[in-house]
Amino acid sequence: MAAHDPVRASSAGAPAPHAPLYTDTSLDDVLAMVDEHALERDESVDPMALLAYYRRLLPFRSLFTWLNQDVALTRSFTHREFAFTLQNDAYLRYQSFSSWDEWKREVCRLNPSRFEIGPVYSAKPKDRKTMQKASFRPVERELVFDIDMTDYDEIRTCCSDKQICARCWKLIAVAVEVLDSVLREDFGFRHIVWVYSGRRGIHCWVADPEARALPDEARKALVGWTEVIRGSANQTKKVALGNAAPGAPRVLHPSLRRALGADVLSNSGSQGTASAARGPLQRAFFDIILTDQDVFRERARWETLLALLPANDSEAVVRLEAKWAAAPRSSVRKWDDVLETASKSAERVRPAWIAAIEDIVLQYTYPRIDAEVSKRQNHLLKSPFVVHPSTGRVCVPLEVEQIQHFDPHNGAPTVAQLLRELNRHEAQHAASSPAAPHTKGEWEKTSLRPFVEQFDRATAKLLREVRDAKRATTKHSLDF
Repeated sequence: MAAHDPVRASSAGAPAPHAPLYTDTSLDDVLAMVDEHALERDESVDPMALLAYYRRLLPFRSLFTWLNQDVALTRSFTHREFAFTLQNDAYLRYQSFSSWDEWKREVCRLNPSRFEIGPVYSAKPKDRKTMQKASFRPVERELVFDIDMTDYDEIRTCCSDKQICARCWKLIAVAVEVLDSVLREDFGFRHIVWVYSGRRGIHCWVADPEARALPDEARKALVGWTEVIRGSANQTKKVALGNAAPGAPRVLHPSLRRALGADVLSNSGSQGTASAARGPLQRAFFDIILTDQDVFRERARWETLLALLPANDSEAVVRLEAKWAAAPRSSVRKWDDVLETASKSAERVRPAWIAAIEDIVLQYTYPRIDAEVSKRQNHLLKSPFVVHPSTGRVCVPLEVEQIQHFDPHNGAPTVAQLLRELNRHEAQHAASSPAAPHTKGEWEKTSLRPFVEQFDRATAKLLREVRDAKRATTKHSLDF
């Protein structure tokens, strides 16, 4: 994720250029000017529609409780940085608030195209200019990850650049499955929220107190643990985990072995599809890379595959090249040819073949994260439930089990869709109920409801654990 231009970043307390101020009494009059027929035709983000979303639908209280990690106000919220991108592209950093109501009022006043969440600082960000520079520092922040589909452009064949479809979304789904397993099983984190980015990616927020307390050095080390794919776009081989000793299996870290599964020679091709020993990456390699995307059908792409095979068995690689050039075939058949060649290779080169095959599976299926997003406490990341300005889709939280079947085009509601649902609900109940002021939870009347309720359930688990930890600490102190 690109860093924000410091020239554009306005200081805390600076007036927002052309920021309209809407009161509760005038807001309904403003919203009445929104062209409902235009919303039916266009899912883009109209500023008035976005304002209606902030005013009536965005679950500020749920976000506050999640960030605050308590029902009573704490420094986790009051000392938290928020950043706003306004409709004229002005960028306001170091905003902070004393309550979720104040936060909501300011969002409705500024009507930003989006807002981001930063770390908890040693003081309130809006007061930073009154402090010595060395005294103002980040002290806490969720551990975050960003997976963007553009990092898979060299792999996917269905889309490119900003495009995304249900087929290439499967690459995101397997990345989530593997990274979520690493975070839970290898690091012991429990409070993980995955959030659709609104267009072509997904964000991960780890809110465990232990994760929030990680210093930058620990975050960099953790990212290094999860980074398997390294190198630039022009580099052919991006995974190099070494070869096994002659006569011995290659030793991989248990998390990699868990993701890969056992015996790639037998299980990663068409003959191993029923094997229970296949890990999620072997399954994804066959189902997505070979079958659905057919990645190695075109010559340029299968030449890349050949370049990843063992250099110390070049004659076998040359034979494969000649075979594929003479008789074009699908990626599944090409991979079966690779596995057959490896299984018939001499003992002296067999370890190199197995290592190459495992590295290829990893290179094409292992999570590709934007490492810079995760390395520093002070990195800003788009808030859950904000709206992507280019698509109008809400950045909704998703459970791991949902992500595999999620449709990036239709799975997340748009602002226009939600406002239509809200209007329909009010029209249906207008005859039977007298007019009433807008309530705090109007998202309950729309398709946003299951996403907010899911988010609240995750937050409730986090709050219970934080509360229990505080009680245990208090009891321990009293015992002494």
